Amino acid sequence: MDWTFFFLMVVLKLPVLALLGIVWWAVRAVPEPEVGPSGDGGSPKPNEPRPNTPRPGPRPRGPHGEPSPPSPPRARPARGVRAPSRPLRP
Repeated sequence: MDWTFFFLMVVLKLPVLALLGIVWWAVRAVPEPEVGPSGDGGSPKPNEPRPNTPRPGPRPRGPHGEPSPPSPPRARPARGVRAPSRPLRP
C-alpha cells in the first residue's frame, strides 16, 4: 500500500469527521436560559418619542477654522463638444 494513498484516503478525512462531530454536537445542544437583570436593555421602545437634542454642527477645519477647499473642476466636457480622437500608432 502506498503511503500517499493512505494519507489522502484516511488522514485527510479526520478533519471532515471532526467538523461533522462538532455540527452534530451543536445541533443537539440545548440552549441555556439567559441569566441577568430583567431590565429593558436600554433600547427605546417603538412608540416612545426620541428626545429633541440638537445635532452638533460641522467641525471647524484646521486650528483656526479654515474654509473648506474649492470643489474640483468638471471631469466631463461641455455638451456638444467631442473629445479628440487618439492618433493611430504607425
